[in-house]
Amino acid sequence: MDKFGRIGAISAVSPPTSAEARRHRPPLGLTRGGPLPLHLQISEELRRQVSAGELHPGDLLPSEGGLMERFGVSRGTIRQALAALRGDGTIAGSRGRPPVVRGPRLAQPFSELLSFSAWISSLGMRPTGVVIEFARRPADRETAEALVIRLGAPVHHLVRLRCADDEPLMIERTAFAPRVGELVATIDLANQSIYEQLGRRGIVFDSARQLIDAVASTSQDAKLLHVPARTPLLRVRRNAFSPTGEPLEWSEDRYLADRIAFTIDNTASDASVVRRLGREGGR
Repeated sequence: MDKFGRIGAISAVSPPTSAEARRHRPPLGLTRGGPLPLHLQISEELRRQVSAGELHPGDLLPSEGGLMERFGVSRGTIRQALAALRGDGTIAGSRGRPPVVRGPRLAQPFSELLSFSAWISSLGMRPTGVVIEFARRPADRETAEALVIRLGAPVHHLVRLRCADDEPLMIERTAFAPRVGELVATIDLANQSIYEQLGRRGIVFDSARQLIDAVASTSQDAKLLHVPARTPLLRVRRNAFSPTGEPLEWSEDRYLADRIAFTIDNTASDASVVRRLGREGGR
Protein backbone atom coordinates (compact mmCIF):
# COMPACT_ATOMS: atom_id res chain seq x y z
CA MET A 1 0.00 0.00 0.00
CA ASP A 2 1.42 3.44 -0.93
CA LYS A 3 1.16 6.67 1.07
CA PHE A 4 -2.22 7.40 -0.55
CA GLY A 5 -3.66 4.09 0.67
CA ARG A 6 -3.76 2.49 -2.78
CA ILE A 7 -2.99 -1.17 -3.26
CA GLY A 8 0.17 -1.85 -5.19
CA ALA A 9 -0.17 -3.07 -8.79
CA ILE A 10 1.31 -6.45 -8.02
CA SER A 11 -1.64 -7.36 -5.82
CA ALA A 12 -3.99 -6.88 -8.78
CA VAL A 13 -2.36 -9.72 -10.77
CA SER A 14 -4.39 -12.94 -10.47
CA PRO A 15 -2.54 -16.15 -9.59
CA PRO A 16 -2.04 -18.54 -12.54
CA THR A 17 -4.83 -20.99 -13.20
CA SER A 18 -4.24 -24.73 -12.95
CA ALA A 19 -4.28 -24.97 -16.76
CA GLU A 20 -1.62 -22.27 -17.00
CA ALA A 21 0.44 -24.02 -14.33
CA ARG A 22 0.29 -27.27 -16.27
CA ARG A 23 1.39 -25.52 -19.44
CA HIS A 24 4.45 -24.09 -17.72
CA ARG A 25 5.24 -27.18 -15.65
CA PRO A 26 8.39 -28.98 -16.86
CA PRO A 27 7.65 -32.29 -18.64
CA LEU A 28 7.90 -35.36 -16.45
CA GLY A 29 11.34 -36.91 -16.85
CA LEU A 30 11.86 -35.62 -20.40
CA THR A 31 14.93 -33.92 -21.87
CA ARG A 32 14.14 -31.56 -24.71
CA GLY A 33 16.78 -31.07 -27.37
CA GLY A 34 18.62 -34.23 -26.35
CA PRO A 35 19.78 -37.06 -28.63
CA LEU A 36 16.70 -39.23 -27.85
CA PRO A 37 13.40 -38.00 -29.37
CA LEU A 38 10.62 -37.18 -26.94
CA HIS A 39 8.37 -40.04 -28.05
CA LEU A 40 11.13 -42.57 -27.36
CA GLN A 41 11.77 -41.06 -23.94
CA ILE A 42 8.07 -41.48 -23.15
CA SER A 43 7.96 -45.08 -24.38
CA GLU A 44 11.07 -45.90 -22.34
CA GLU A 45 9.50 -44.42 -19.21
CA LEU A 46 6.33 -46.47 -19.68
CA ARG A 47 8.39 -49.64 -20.27
CA ARG A 48 10.25 -48.89 -17.04
CA GLN A 49 6.96 -48.68 -15.17
CA VAL A 50 5.90 -52.07 -16.57
CA SER A 51 9.24 -53.67 -15.63
CA ALA A 52 9.11 -52.13 -12.15
CA GLY A 53 5.60 -53.43 -11.52
CA GLU A 54 4.09 -49.94 -11.38
CA LEU A 55 1.94 -51.01 -14.34
CA HIS A 56 0.61 -54.57 -14.41
CA PRO A 57 -0.62 -56.83 -17.25
CA GLY A 58 -4.23 -55.91 -17.95
CA ASP A 59 -3.91 -52.34 -16.68
CA LEU A 60 -5.26 -49.59 -18.93
CA LEU A 61 -2.89 -46.76 -19.80
CA PRO A 62 -4.15 -43.20 -19.34
CA SER A 63 -5.92 -41.61 -22.29
CA GLU A 64 -3.94 -39.73 -24.92
CA GLY A 65 -5.10 -36.52 -23.27
CA GLY A 66 -3.95 -37.75 -19.88
CA LEU A 67 -0.53 -38.67 -21.24
CA MET A 68 -0.26 -35.31 -23.02
CA GLU A 69 -0.90 -33.55 -19.71
CA ARG A 70 1.47 -35.76 -17.80
CA PHE A 71 4.42 -35.43 -20.18
CA GLY A 72 3.68 -31.95 -21.52
CA VAL A 73 3.84 -32.93 -25.18
CA SER A 74 1.60 -32.92 -28.24
CA ARG A 75 -0.88 -35.61 -29.24
CA GLY A 76 1.31 -36.61 -32.17
CA THR A 77 4.24 -37.31 -29.85
CA ILE A 78 2.05 -39.46 -27.59
CA ARG A 79 0.77 -41.42 -30.58
CA GLN A 80 4.34 -42.07 -31.73
CA ALA A 81 5.22 -43.34 -28.24
CA LEU A 82 2.18 -45.64 -28.14
CA ALA A 83 2.99 -46.97 -31.62
CA ALA A 84 6.48 -47.91 -30.39
CA LEU A 85 4.99 -49.75 -27.41
CA ARG A 86 2.53 -51.62 -29.63
CA GLY A 87 5.33 -52.52 -31.98
CA ASP A 88 7.36 -54.34 -29.30
CA GLY A 89 4.33 -55.91 -27.61
CA THR A 90 4.40 -53.87 -24.40
CA ILE A 91 0.80 -52.77 -24.92
CA ALA A 92 -2.18 -53.99 -26.92
CA GLY A 93 -5.04 -52.08 -28.48
CA SER A 94 -5.21 -50.37 -31.86
CA ARG A 95 -6.23 -46.78 -32.56
CA GLY A 96 -9.66 -46.21 -31.00
CA ARG A 97 -9.17 -48.90 -28.33
CA PRO A 98 -7.72 -48.10 -24.88
CA PRO A 99 -4.07 -49.22 -24.63
CA VAL A 100 -3.72 -52.24 -22.32
CA VAL A 101 -0.48 -53.42 -20.71
CA ARG A 102 0.54 -56.90 -21.84
CA GLY A 103 2.37 -59.53 -19.84
CA PRO A 104 5.68 -61.20 -20.77
CA ARG A 105 5.90 -63.53 -23.74
CA LEU A 106 4.59 -67.06 -23.15
CA ALA A 107 7.02 -69.78 -24.23
CA GLN A 108 5.46 -72.93 -25.63
CA PRO A 109 7.74 -75.99 -25.77
CA PHE A 110 7.48 -78.55 -28.57
CA SER A 111 8.37 -81.38 -26.21
CA GLU A 112 5.08 -83.24 -26.09
CA LEU A 113 1.64 -83.34 -27.63
CA LEU A 114 -0.37 -81.23 -25.21
CA SER A 115 -3.57 -79.26 -25.67
CA PHE A 116 -3.74 -75.47 -25.61
CA SER A 117 -6.06 -75.73 -22.61
CA ALA A 118 -3.66 -77.93 -20.65
CA TRP A 119 -0.70 -75.70 -21.49
CA ILE A 120 -2.44 -72.47 -20.46
CA SER A 121 -3.75 -74.11 -17.28
CA SER A 122 -0.21 -75.21 -16.39
CA LEU A 123 0.79 -71.53 -16.42
CA GLY A 124 -1.88 -70.74 -13.85
CA MET A 125 -4.08 -69.01 -16.41
CA ARG A 126 -7.66 -69.70 -17.48
CA PRO A 127 -8.10 -71.02 -21.05
CA THR A 128 -11.24 -70.19 -23.02
CA GLY A 129 -12.41 -70.38 -26.59
CA VAL A 130 -14.76 -68.35 -28.75
CA VAL A 131 -16.30 -70.33 -31.59
CA ILE A 132 -16.35 -68.21 -34.73
CA GLU A 133 -17.57 -70.97 -37.04
CA PHE A 134 -18.24 -74.70 -36.88
CA ALA A 135 -19.79 -76.22 -40.00
CA ARG A 136 -19.57 -79.07 -42.48
CA ARG A 137 -18.05 -78.09 -45.79
CA PRO A 138 -16.64 -79.95 -48.80
CA ALA A 139 -12.94 -80.69 -48.42
CA ASP A 140 -10.67 -78.64 -50.66
CA ARG A 141 -7.62 -80.20 -52.28
CA GLU A 142 -5.21 -79.35 -49.44
CA THR A 143 -7.58 -80.72 -46.77
CA ALA A 144 -8.36 -83.85 -48.78
CA GLU A 145 -4.68 -84.65 -49.23
CA ALA A 146 -3.88 -84.03 -45.55
CA LEU A 147 -6.76 -86.18 -44.26
CA VAL A 148 -6.46 -88.77 -47.07
CA ILE A 149 -10.09 -88.42 -48.13
CA ARG A 150 -11.68 -87.75 -51.50
CA LEU A 151 -11.87 -84.22 -52.83
CA GLY A 152 -15.21 -82.63 -51.89
CA ALA A 153 -15.99 -85.09 -49.07
CA PRO A 154 -17.90 -83.33 -46.24
CA VAL A 155 -15.71 -82.52 -43.24
CA HIS A 156 -16.24 -80.47 -40.09
CA HIS A 157 -14.37 -77.16 -40.10
CA LEU A 158 -13.76 -75.18 -36.91
CA VAL A 159 -12.61 -71.57 -36.53
CA ARG A 160 -12.00 -70.74 -32.87
CA LEU A 161 -10.34 -67.88 -31.01
CA ARG A 162 -8.23 -69.10 -28.06
CA CYS A 163 -7.67 -66.89 -25.02
CA ALA A 164 -5.76 -66.96 -21.75
CA ASP A 165 -7.40 -65.00 -18.92
CA ASP A 166 -9.63 -63.50 -21.64
CA GLU A 167 -6.62 -62.21 -23.62
CA PRO A 168 -6.79 -63.32 -27.29
CA LEU A 169 -3.63 -65.24 -28.21
CA MET A 170 -4.36 -67.52 -31.13
CA ILE A 171 -6.82 -68.36 -33.90
CA GLU A 172 -7.23 -72.00 -34.87
CA ARG A 173 -8.69 -73.16 -38.16
CA THR A 174 -9.11 -76.93 -38.19
CA ALA A 175 -10.60 -79.58 -40.45
CA PHE A 176 -11.31 -82.93 -38.80
CA ALA A 177 -11.39 -86.39 -40.31
CA PRO A 178 -15.06 -87.40 -40.81
CA ARG A 179 -15.37 -89.75 -37.82
CA VAL A 180 -13.53 -87.26 -35.58
CA GLY A 181 -15.65 -84.32 -36.68
CA GLU A 182 -18.85 -86.12 -35.69
CA LEU A 183 -17.51 -86.42 -32.13
CA VAL A 184 -16.21 -82.84 -32.04
CA ALA A 185 -19.77 -81.71 -32.75
CA THR A 186 -20.78 -83.04 -29.31
CA ILE A 187 -18.11 -81.07 -27.38
CA ASP A 188 -18.56 -77.72 -25.61
CA LEU A 189 -16.06 -75.94 -27.83
CA ALA A 190 -16.10 -72.72 -25.82
CA ASN A 191 -15.01 -74.31 -22.55
CA GLN A 192 -13.61 -77.80 -23.17
CA SER A 193 -10.36 -79.14 -24.60
CA ILE A 194 -10.95 -81.02 -27.84
CA TYR A 195 -7.98 -83.32 -27.29
CA GLU A 196 -9.08 -84.17 -23.75
CA GLN A 197 -12.69 -84.82 -24.70
CA LEU A 198 -11.77 -86.90 -27.74
CA GLY A 199 -9.36 -88.91 -25.59
CA ARG A 200 -12.28 -89.87 -23.36
CA ARG A 201 -14.05 -91.09 -26.48
CA GLY A 202 -11.13 -93.23 -27.57
CA ILE A 203 -9.52 -90.83 -30.08
CA VAL A 204 -5.82 -90.45 -29.21
CA PHE A 205 -3.62 -87.77 -30.82
CA ASP A 206 -0.26 -89.50 -30.82
CA SER A 207 2.00 -87.49 -33.16
CA ALA A 208 2.01 -84.56 -35.53
CA ARG A 209 3.92 -83.13 -38.47
CA GLN A 210 4.11 -79.33 -38.48
CA LEU A 211 5.45 -76.40 -40.41
CA ILE A 212 6.10 -73.08 -38.66
CA ASP A 213 6.41 -69.80 -40.52
CA ALA A 214 5.37 -66.15 -40.28
CA VAL A 215 2.42 -64.44 -41.95
CA ALA A 216 0.72 -61.05 -41.81
CA SER A 217 -2.70 -60.93 -40.18
CA THR A 218 -5.73 -60.83 -42.43
CA SER A 219 -8.57 -58.42 -41.72
CA GLN A 220 -10.41 -61.20 -39.85
CA ASP A 221 -7.27 -62.12 -37.87
CA ALA A 222 -6.73 -58.48 -36.90
CA LYS A 223 -10.32 -58.04 -35.76
CA LEU A 224 -10.32 -61.20 -33.63
CA LEU A 225 -6.90 -60.59 -32.06
CA HIS A 226 -7.45 -56.84 -31.55
CA VAL A 227 -4.37 -55.83 -33.52
CA PRO A 228 -3.78 -53.64 -36.57
CA ALA A 229 -4.06 -55.23 -40.00
CA ARG A 230 -0.86 -56.80 -41.33
CA THR A 231 0.44 -57.50 -37.80
CA PRO A 232 3.06 -60.31 -37.89
CA LEU A 233 1.72 -63.66 -36.68
CA LEU A 234 3.36 -67.04 -36.13
CA ARG A 235 1.61 -69.73 -38.17
CA VAL A 236 1.67 -73.44 -37.33
CA ARG A 237 0.28 -75.80 -39.99
CA ARG A 238 -0.18 -79.23 -38.52
CA ASN A 239 -1.23 -82.73 -39.53
CA ALA A 240 -2.02 -84.81 -36.40
CA PHE A 241 -2.16 -88.62 -36.37
CA SER A 242 -3.43 -91.50 -34.27
CA PRO A 243 -1.03 -94.18 -32.92
CA THR A 244 -1.69 -96.19 -36.10
CA GLY A 245 -0.83 -93.24 -38.37
CA GLU A 246 -4.43 -92.36 -39.26
CA PRO A 247 -4.80 -88.63 -40.04
CA LEU A 248 -7.12 -87.04 -37.47
CA GLU A 249 -6.95 -83.32 -38.20
CA TRP A 250 -5.47 -80.73 -40.51
CA SER A 251 -5.01 -77.38 -38.78
CA GLU A 252 -3.64 -73.91 -39.26
CA ASP A 253 -3.07 -71.95 -36.04
CA ARG A 254 -2.07 -68.29 -35.99
CA TYR A 255 -0.42 -66.87 -32.86
CA LEU A 256 0.41 -63.34 -31.78
CA ALA A 257 4.14 -63.19 -32.45
CA ASP A 258 4.75 -60.60 -29.73
CA ARG A 259 3.03 -62.74 -27.08
CA ILE A 260 4.07 -66.28 -27.96
CA ALA A 261 7.48 -67.88 -28.47
CA PHE A 262 8.17 -71.47 -29.46
CA THR A 263 10.95 -73.54 -27.89
CA ILE A 264 12.27 -76.87 -29.16
CA ASP A 265 14.62 -79.18 -27.26
CA ASN A 266 16.77 -81.35 -29.53
CA THR A 267 19.60 -83.81 -29.04
CA ALA A 268 22.34 -84.80 -31.46
CA SER A 269 21.00 -88.37 -31.53
CA ASP A 270 17.46 -87.32 -32.51
CA ALA A 271 17.24 -87.94 -36.26
CA SER A 272 13.44 -88.00 -36.45
CA VAL A 273 11.95 -85.92 -39.24
CA VAL A 274 8.46 -85.89 -37.73
CA ARG A 275 8.45 -83.86 -34.52
CA ARG A 276 5.85 -84.38 -31.85
CA LEU A 277 3.68 -81.34 -31.43
CA GLY A 278 4.34 -79.35 -28.28
CA ARG A 279 2.13 -77.23 -26.07
CA GLU A 280 2.02 -74.35 -28.45
CA GLY A 281 -0.15 -76.11 -30.98
CA GLY A 282 -2.44 -78.26 -28.85
CA ARG A 283 -6.19 -77.93 -28.79
